[in-house]
Amino acid sequence: MTTASRRIQRLLVANRGEIACRVIHSARAMGIATIAVYSDADRSALHVALADQAVRIGEAAAQLSYLKQEAVLEAARQSRADAIHPGYGFLSENADFAQAVCDAGLIFVGPTPSAIAAMGSKARAKALMAAAGVPLLPGYHGDRQDPDWLKAQAEAITYPVLIKATAGGGGKGMRRVDRAVDFLPALASCQREAASSFGDAQVLIERYMLEPRHIEVQIFGDQYGRVVSLLERDCSLQRRHQKVIEEAPAPGWSTQAREALSAAAVAAARAVNYQNAGTVEFIVDAQGAFYFMEMNTRLQVEHPVTEMILGEDLVAWQLRVAQGEPLPLHWDRLHAQGHAIELRLYAENPERGFLPSTGQVQVLEFPDPHSAFSTDCALRIDSGIREGDRVGAEYDPMLAKIIAHGPSREEALARMELALA
Repeated sequence: MTTASRRIQRLLVANRGEIACRVIHSARAMGIATIAVYSDADRSALHVALADQAVRIGEAAAQLSYLKQEAVLEAARQSRADAIHPGYGFLSENADFAQAVCDAGLIFVGPTPSAIAAMGSKARAKALMAAAGVPLLPGYHGDRQDPDWLKAQAEAITYPVLIKATAGGGGKGMRRVDRAVDFLPALASCQREAASSFGDAQVLIERYMLEPRHIEVQIFGDQYGRVVSLLERDCSLQRRHQKVIEEAPAPGWSTQAREALSAAAVAAARAVNYQNAGTVEFIVDAQGAFYFMEMNTRLQVEHPVTEMILGEDLVAWQLRVAQGEPLPLHWDRLHAQGHAIELRLYAENPERGFLPSTGQVQVLEFPDPHSAFSTDCALRIDSGIREGDRVGAEYDPMLAKIIAHGPSREEALARMELALA
């Protein structure tokens, strides 16, 4: 019997905001008691109010609360939790944290620590994908990091190139370079940001693809070696390398292309014996050729569009797989039912270059329905905020997600326009 072959009774959600609320909704529907953790800034936050119990874990700064592993583990001990769901961001892709959760005798609702570690470095992940036969963009993913060597690699790849932090994410530690004369300053800037954001200055270099599509595949694995594709999402609409609008399925894709993409994603997951929910991200050129970018070893922000076209609760299945349940047999034969689109609601000021905006939320009027989670409605709001709440500068400025579903892409777009109006 594996550690996780037992029923989860008490789940600690090691996150905040809309994803913490999202996990709490599914857990409570399954009869699982929920425990929220909060910083001083989140004492009266919505996720705290929704949970059955809440434990303070530190000061407002994320480094002193949500990123503090020992505080989260102590909260789990205090509250007698038997499982931890990390959400996304914060500690969700930290292999050391996942291992510490397992060492404490708790269930980590996510992949194994070894899978997280294998995909935690973009360079190591690309080496694994090359061995598994998954297509890669031309690039340099090695350990040698002296500037002149990296510049020579860029010239061999041919410009334009993209410099990327190997430990990066969220658009940080990335620089596009079009000319050799600009390479060394861009490299230095990228390395500084990578060291500051991730504590690791190592970079890789890839050919920069002009006007690509960014398409990802939702994969899921169980503890019995089964890995399935839950179809793809198109996340091409981005600002500063950050996704802002996502949709599923990817428009304009043939059945053959969809099957090839799914097969590559499953091969990527099998290369690390993947369990639970994950996402394999690809970049696609104008001819439809696709190349592996990275694998996210967690639930994605945009998972609701997949839920809406499949009618499945992915968080509930994360919990079931973590308990040792096998994936449902019909997941080998899934077909998209209609089309879904998600957009992200940010506390940002467009008049100031979309800088994060802080202060009290004085008026908030979401379109109905917004109070309950469901995979079978035409409009869904995943939110972590209420009228009267205060938005601080300590955390990511995303407040909520609006998801519209319809029988066709056109109808989903029309429903989204109505919701935004």
